[in-house]
Formats: sequence, C-alpha cells, structure tokens
Amino acid sequence: MQLIRAGVTAGVLAAALTLAACGSDSNPSGGTTPAPDGATTAAVGTAAAAGSRIVCTGAGDLKSDGSTAQQNAVNAWIKAYDRACGKTVVYSGGGSGQGVTDFTGGKVDFAGSDAALDPTKGEVAAATKECGSPALDLPMVTGPIGVVFKLNGVKDLTLTPATIAKIFTGKIKTWNDPEIAGENTGATLPSTKITVLFRSDESGTTQNFETYLHTAAPSDYPATPSKTWVGVGQGKTGSQGVQQALTTTEGAIGYIEWSYTGGLSLAKVDNGGGPVALTAQTAGKAVAAAQVASNGGDDLTLKLDYATKTPGAYPIILVTYEIVCSKYRSATTGAAVKSFLTYTASAAGQNLLTSVGSAPLPAPILTRVQAAVAKIS
Repeated sequence: MQLIRAGVTAGVLAAALTLAACGSDSNPSGGTTPAPDGATTAAVGTAAAAGSRIVCTGAGDLKSDGSTAQQNAVNAWIKAYDRACGKTVVYSGGGSGQGVTDFTGGKVDFAGSDAALDPTKGEVAAATKECGSPALDLPMVTGPIGVVFKLNGVKDLTLTPATIAKIFTGKIKTWNDPEIAGENTGATLPSTKITVLFRSDESGTTQNFETYLHTAAPSDYPATPSKTWVGVGQGKTGSQGVQQALTTTEGAIGYIEWSYTGGLSLAKVDNGGGPVALTAQTAGKAVAAAQVASNGGDDLTLKLDYATKTPGAYPIILVTYEIVCSKYRSATTGAAVKSFLTYTASAAGQNLLTSVGSAPLPAPILTRVQAAVAKIS
C-alpha cells in the first residue's frame, strides 16, 4: 500500500485517524456493529455528519492506479478506511493515462483520472467491454491547478490567460517582459530567463491545463488539448517531479496540482473578473458552476467553465474521477469498491480534502455521486 506523502501534515494524519476511529454515541465501546447485510459498519468520528460511516464489505483488498492529482487525498482516505475495516486499498499513482490503461486492461479494480473516459479514443468501449457493464466516471475530488513560479524577490504575481499561454508556448521568454510587467504594476521583475516545466508523462492535469489555455486564450493557445504536453519547456515525470524542479530552478514556472504546492509561490489568475488567489473556496466557486455533460444514466462527466469571469472564482481547476464498473463481474469486488467509494463520497471523506490541498465537491454534484455509488454492484 502506498505511504502517505511526507508533506502531509500531522494534522491531516490526525484527521484521518479520527475519521477512522470506531467510537460513537451509539457504540461507545468503539467496536463494530452488525449491518443488516452481514457487513460491519465503523463509525468515523462524532464530528462527521449523520450517515458518514465506513461500511466494511466485499473483498479484502482493492487495486487501483491513476491520477497523481488525487493521490494525497486517496492516501488519506486509504489510511482511514484501512484502520476502520482492516482492508487494504493499493493506489499506485502512475498518472491518469496509466490508470485508464490499467482499468481497461483488467489490472485494477478502479482507476483515478483527471479526465473522463474519452469515447473518441475508444476508452469508453474498452472499459465497458472489460466491465461487462457500463463503465462510470464519478467525480470525487476538486483538484485546483496552481500556476507555480520561483523568482527571487517576487512572491506576489498576477497573470491573465493570454500571458500564461504566451509564457507556456515560449512567446514570452523573460520575467521582465512588458506584458508581465503591465499586469503587475509596481513589481520589480528581473530579467531572468523563464524556464517552463511540464509533465512529461501522459497526464490528465496536462489535459485540463491545456483545456484552460485553449478555452480562455484560444488565439494564444490554439492547440487541441490532450494528456501529452504540446508546449515548450523541460519535462518532468509526475507531479512529484514537477514539484521538485520548481523548488530548485530559479526562474521556473509550471502547472501543478494544489496538493503539491506547499511552500511554493502561486500566481493569482485574472480571467477578466479581477485577480483571484487559489483557495478551496475560490476553486469550489468555479466547480459549482459545472454542468453534467453525460447523456443520462449514472455517468457524471462534468463540463467545467474555464473561461468564467465570475469574481472570486479560480478558473484553473480539474475534477478527478473514479472510473468504475456499474456492475462488476465479481460481486465481492463490486461490494468492496462500493464500500470504499461510499466513504470517499461521504461528508467525512469529503471533509478531509481541504487538509490535503484539494476541495470538496459542491453539494448538488456530491448528491448525484452518492446516488451513483449506491448502485454499484
């Protein structure tokens, strides 16, 4: 099982353990109580909302792989779930592309991805064939993408979509470029060369970042978004690789999930409604406007508005999906997946997210996710 990243704070670990604790008013001894179907139900803490219990059912272990954007969140969830149920969920964090490949190849029980299954690439058909039932994209984590920079003497920086696009395509090459200076009146910007850092592996984070640039600044970033970076720069493997390079490369700029940005400088983004700093609240305000793009059923692919000009809404966001079978070939596996995701979609599971650099799903979307998870078999 993956270990929780060292950067997760002691408070997060404490929260995870509290959520996994088995004490409650109805079960003061701290043990488990029989559920109607013979499963056991572990309380996840008195602070959790009613109904936020970990129901321990199904097979002993689960295998999963995918998005590094949600890895810190998944690790915290796994810690709580394992402590409550004594069951192991392994999440390899090989990236969204690897997660989808592993899922459609039958190597994992569910996958995490920063982008929903793509029907134009045969992913929906392949997943449905492997499942023997419709495959579902279930949003679970709001993962804002930070535009992170390392620039000596500069901590406060605002960038517009057009400027970000020009930086990441190499049209703007130095930090004192007039366009950057014009958006940061009063700032002292050095002539340092800009070093762009990007994900070299197939990444849903890359696809979401490119989608933002393509949507908010189409004339400056006309390329079709994909999981493979098409701009300039130096490629690094995984979120951890980009994070490490950003801490050591003077003049660097990169895109990285918020959960990996601790101690780094993040640019404010001005989509037209004023500069917006990245917080759980500003990211949540943007995702709250998302529309469910799926055509009926329990698949919940979301359409995000990257071009929003809503004041106070941070526009560069992604939602990580858990890709699952609606009906598993193995009933015990289906029960185990349902058990784990019932917890992650609970009030207790979602409340963990802000502590690990992610944001909870808005209530209307979360309600639909909970309903879809309840039908997994």
